[in-house]
Amino acid sequence: MDLTFYGATGTVTGSKSLLDIDGLRILVDCGLFQGFKTLRERNWAPLPFDPASLDAVLLTHAHIDHSGCLPLLTRHGFRGTIWTSAASADLCDILLQDTAHLQEEEARYRNRHKATRHDPAEPLYTVRDAEACLKHIKAVPAHGELELAQGVVARFSGAGHILGASSIQVRSDARSVLFSGDLGRDDDLVMWPPAAPPASDWVVIESTYGDRLHPEVDPIERLGDVVRRTAARGGVVIIPAFAVGRTQGLLYALYRLLQAQAIPALPVVLDSPMGISATQLYLKHHDGHRLTQAECEGIAHMTRFVRSVEESKALLQQRYPMVIVAGSGMVTGGRVLHHILHHGPHPRNSIVLGGFQAGGTRGAALAGGTTSLKMFGEYVPIRAEVSQIEGLSAHADQQGLLDWLGQMPTAPRQVMVTHGEPAAADTLRLRIEERLGWPARVPDYRETLRLG
Repeated sequence: MDLTFYGATGTVTGSKSLLDIDGLRILVDCGLFQGFKTLRERNWAPLPFDPASLDAVLLTHAHIDHSGCLPLLTRHGFRGTIWTSAASADLCDILLQDTAHLQEEEARYRNRHKATRHDPAEPLYTVRDAEACLKHIKAVPAHGELELAQGVVARFSGAGHILGASSIQVRSDARSVLFSGDLGRDDDLVMWPPAAPPASDWVVIESTYGDRLHPEVDPIERLGDVVRRTAARGGVVIIPAFAVGRTQGLLYALYRLLQAQAIPALPVVLDSPMGISATQLYLKHHDGHRLTQAECEGIAHMTRFVRSVEESKALLQQRYPMVIVAGSGMVTGGRVLHHILHHGPHPRNSIVLGGFQAGGTRGAALAGGTTSLKMFGEYVPIRAEVSQIEGLSAHADQQGLLDWLGQMPTAPRQVMVTHGEPAAADTLRLRIEERLGWPARVPDYRETLRLG
């Protein structure tokens, strides 16, 4: 059993792990790289393996840094099945098509405004590519187990984090390897806690928050403080948010604040077609999260849903206080760029960052206190108040990751720490060795490990 890491090493994006079990080739996750240009350029390079050689893909969840490269995989020859949970399959239907649409839209914008080094600018993949990819996605059985080949079984279990997120164990004969996927929090506003991990010989664990603990503050209260200050100035609150997970948590937080009359009754706008469709799936997959049907319906009643480009542009002309939630969560693309372009130069407005911002993203630059942001080929001054509310993150912190590992019935032979910035991954590696007494390592990009 060989395991090769083609992403999420030295970074929190681009998750791709290739498992070779006596010639059976299984790819776990197939995500896009985000952040620094050197990472993003990997998306445009040929895939580092032959897609046609893969027998199956196992997808932990639908976030684009785990699923966003799937249309490229099928475009370049993959003809097998992409297995994931039912909720993740539904979310991929939304996210992959809309991601492709946004890429096409951005390419058209750059060509129209000559804001490109390439003539013409092209999308990474098209809506047609995404539609072709979706035909390969199937939901695993309700009990979570799937036989990939004789003697090779994949087991999906809940990971919290976002709707449909799973940890995946692959067993072959007497060997097993467990992929944590992105793990959620025990105290998440929306999602249930991660399920306890099964006994496994090897574990691949994420480390997004591997070097820190979530602050012991009430994120809803902090969000309320920002909204009240901004409303008093007559300003607009812009909240970049991932369409799945972060958006629903933020809407629930705003719903709680409005219900408690802790903020003025100002409009709440969700300017994200992906986010709107994903939010509606929370009613369909009601057992997959904590919210009641009444709370889901209350959030829908509170929120103005903006789908069309024309409605989104019209928002820029409004002059009254409101809260606008829009993608993307790390300000790497999407409609939030236009809102920051318009509202970011004015000190009466606010930008709220609701969680981790990967290095090299505009979100990380905002969190670092930048006074200008490059968007659409030009630098835009940032005079708006910028706040980062860590408590809204859907990722387990260092203690949560250690607690999850500590629930394993027996010690694994080794833990591989991935999906984290270098300091976070190495800090978690050290804590695993010190606190649990287990061997751990941080694999390198494109490194192959022999498991047994």
